[in-house]
Amino acid sequence: MQRFAGVFTPIVTPFTVDDQLDERALRANVARWMRSSLTGLVVLGSNGEAPQLEDHEADRVLVIAREEMPSDRPLIAGTGRESTRATIEATRRAASFGADAAIVRTPGFFRQQMTADVFIRHYTAVADASPIPVLLYNVSGFTGVSLSAEAVERLSRHPNIVGMKESGSDIGLIAEFVARTPDDFTVLAGSATTFVHALAAGATGCVLALAAIMPRECHELMRLVAEGNLADARALQRRVLPLAKAVGTTYGVAGLKAALTLVGFTGGLPRPPLMPASDETVMVMRRLLDMLGLVAPTGLVD
Repeated sequence: MQRFAGVFTPIVTPFTVDDQLDERALRANVARWMRSSLTGLVVLGSNGEAPQLEDHEADRVLVIAREEMPSDRPLIAGTGRESTRATIEATRRAASFGADAAIVRTPGFFRQQMTADVFIRHYTAVADASPIPVLLYNVSGFTGVSLSAEAVERLSRHPNIVGMKESGSDIGLIAEFVARTPDDFTVLAGSATTFVHALAAGATGCVLALAAIMPRECHELMRLVAEGNLADARALQRRVLPLAKAVGTTYGVAGLKAALTLVGFTGGLPRPPLMPASDETVMVMRRLLDMLGLVAPTGLVD
C-alpha cells in the first residue's frame, strides 16, 4: 500500500503588503482546501516560496497548516536545504510540528559536485535521522541537478524513503523510476501538463499547483486512467491544459497567487525579489478561469 498516493497541492504562502506572513489568510486558505477533495497538502515547496522564508516563518506556516487540517489528512513539509545538517534539523522541526512526511529537494548550489553517490549519502543521512517518512524531490528546473534512476532505485530500498515527486515532464524517466522501485514506493507527478502521461507510466498521484484550483478534475484524471479510459482522460487533460500551463511554467508563483485570488482564496503578494502579477497576467488568468467557470463567487467547491 502506497502511503502518500493521491492528489496533493503545493500551497502558496500569502504575504501582506508589508512583506509579513499573512497568518489569517493562510488559515482561511487551508480550511477551504480541507473542504475540497484533496488528499492532503504540501507546504514549504517551491510554490510556497520556501527558499524565501526564514526558519521561524517556515515553522509558523507548518504550525498553522497542521492546526487547520484534520489529523487524517496528510501534511507533507518541504525541508530541503543545501547542507545535510540543515536538512536534518528542518526535517526534525517539521516532524515536531505535526508533518506526516518530509519532501526533500536535491541540494544544487555546488551542482557540478552533486554526483549520484553524493545524493545517496545525503538522502540516507536525512532518512536515518528523520522521525517521519521522507520523499525525494526532483526539481531540476530550479536546482539545476537531477536524481538518476539508479540513485532513486538505491534510495528506494531505505525503509524510511517512501516515494518521490518528479517535477519534470520526461515520461520515460518517470516510467524508469516506477520500474526500478518497489511497488509500495510512491511516484508523484509534478507537471500538470503531462499528468495523464505520467499516470499511464505508473505514477500514483501528483503534487500540482493546478490541484489547488481544480482538485476534482485531478482526481477525475486519475480515475479515468485507472479505468483505462484514455480518450476521456486526454480530453480532460486538453481542457485544463491552458490553465495548467499558466499557473505553472508560464507565470509561476505570481500567476498562481493571482489565480487563487480570483477564485476566492487569498493569494497574497509574492516575496521580493519576485514581482506581483501584472495587470495583463491577471487578465489572462481571469479569462482562463472564466472559461472553466471558476471565477469567484463560485470558485473551488470540491
